[in-house]
Amino acid sequence: MKCVGKYIYGVINSDAQKFIVMDGLMPGSDILPSSPAAIDNKGANSNRAYTISFQDISAVVSDSEIVDCSHMPKHALALLLVGHQKVIEKVMAEHTIIPMKLGTFADSDKDVEEILAKGYRTVKDIFERIRGRIEIDVAATLNDFDSFLREVSQEQEIKQLKQSLLSKADGITSADQMKVGVLVKKYMDKKKEKYADRIQSALNGIAQDFKAHSLMDDKMILNTAFLIDQARHKHFEQVVDELNNEFEEKLNFRCVGPLPPYSFSTLEVRKAQFGEVDWAREKLGLTNDFITANEIKKAHRRAALTCHPDKNPNTPDIEKKFDDMTRAYRILLDYYRASSQTEDADGCYLNEEAFEKNAVLVTTAQ
Repeated sequence: MKCVGKYIYGVINSDAQKFIVMDGLMPGSDILPSSPAAIDNKGANSNRAYTISFQDISAVVSDSEIVDCSHMPKHALALLLVGHQKVIEKVMAEHTIIPMKLGTFADSDKDVEEILAKGYRTVKDIFERIRGRIEIDVAATLNDFDSFLREVSQEQEIKQLKQSLLSKADGITSADQMKVGVLVKKYMDKKKEKYADRIQSALNGIAQDFKAHSLMDDKMILNTAFLIDQARHKHFEQVVDELNNEFEEKLNFRCVGPLPPYSFSTLEVRKAQFGEVDWAREKLGLTNDFITANEIKKAHRRAALTCHPDKNPNTPDIEKKFDDMTRAYRILLDYYRASSQTEDADGCYLNEEAFEKNAVLVTTAQ
């Protein structure tokens, strides 16, 4: 039996009731055919997104069949992504929106309200950081890889190595060829890094923040999301155009945006495990059943002094210890933000009874 629930696109910083008519563009219209038609605020039959509020924030949702996106075919997932983004883009015309992770569903209006309540502190913190800001994604790729390779091959060290190998009496071995390949790659990476640094430094002066994404292939030298003030959007594009002219024969540039801050603040709803929270408390040396945000932060600072790699360079496995401490801090802070919505005091309980009420966490996706 198919179950209809609420598909969540994102969260806006408003409690005003909104109706977003999106015929043919919503996940339910193209992928989830059993989703019910809705009535817009003018009484017309249409697919729509609308808002469900908690205090002064609202989730943008639509009525859709609940599906497991992790098992969705690639073509269907791509269509879902298109619908998800188009609704968000339409909302962006009027509101700053924090995107929700693709494929987030809730069973009912009440469950959506609970998600908003549990994520309220996190959401408000994010709005403070992204108010009036947009994301622009910039990718730069080599225009002619063969020409780039020939240019790199002219490096003096590479030429000398090739010459020495050609003069070998016993001929060139596969190990020799591998040695040349390693050296060529070294200089290729060095040159690509130089290009990327030039682009990054030019755009960092305009951006509030940036996040580097993985390079997709050997031709790509930069794949970075930039968070910028909306007022600086045109200036940012002008600088990209100038870089494009500067590297006209060497690089191709592609810009995508303006986008909501997907790379910086996409929300994720997940259920915490008691063992995970208990592990985090132990890792930060917290023994009480009731903790405050201030205690979590103090414990984090204390732990950072004992296991920061820069302060303990000769300690074995120090990077793992530091990563564990950082993860523990994040787990406890996320749990505190969710559970403190239902606690009278400015803190939260860590016993199992309290955990059952507070296991739903709203965090920024990693």
